[in-house]
Amino acid sequence: MSKPADPQPIVIVIDDDVLVREGVSDLFRSVGIQTKLFASVPEFLKWKRPDTPGCLVLDVRLPGISGLDFQSELNKRDVQLPIVFMTGHGDIPMSVRAMKGGAVDFLVKPFRDQDMLDAVQAGLEQDKVRRQNTNVTVQLRSAYDSLTRREQEIMKFVTDGLMNKQIANEIGVSEVTVKFHRGNLMRKMGAKTIAELVRMADALGIRKS
Repeated sequence: MSKPADPQPIVIVIDDDVLVREGVSDLFRSVGIQTKLFASVPEFLKWKRPDTPGCLVLDVRLPGISGLDFQSELNKRDVQLPIVFMTGHGDIPMSVRAMKGGAVDFLVKPFRDQDMLDAVQAGLEQDKVRRQNTNVTVQLRSAYDSLTRREQEIMKFVTDGLMNKQIANEIGVSEVTVKFHRGNLMRKMGAKTIAELVRMADALGIRKS
């Protein structure tokens, strides 16, 4: 069975200057990247964003909410969409605020086409990795939720470094019983080694130490 194709990434451009929007869009299309164009933040917010890797190319000065204020709002809502800022009136405080807010880059118009392409490619790759990590965490959580309460309890002890005998003493069961539950939880979690199980526990935030 063939692996399903990865979803096509999309670059979202928000700029109130139609010539800038279309020029940037032409640049991305020339290298095979699809784009979606908006003149303002409210216009963008009405759009239902597809479930695909993305990067936001955002003008700093926009009618209504500014690009920097919109970045702050996205951060408050924990919307993790990489942002490349562009501006015709950049200054150091602006760029510092943008980069502290997690922007991929801050480009002053007129910028080199290659600088924009490099920044956006970095943003798309960043979002792709984030999505992959999120999917792995969701799968781990599903596997962990499939464990019985006893198995979850023993997993915490195992990943904290306790031996079977110590775990048996802690929860008042036989060592054989601990081994049985331990084997089951390793199988359900898909962990081949204790080190792998520890990494899973760390990703789920369930270790005591």
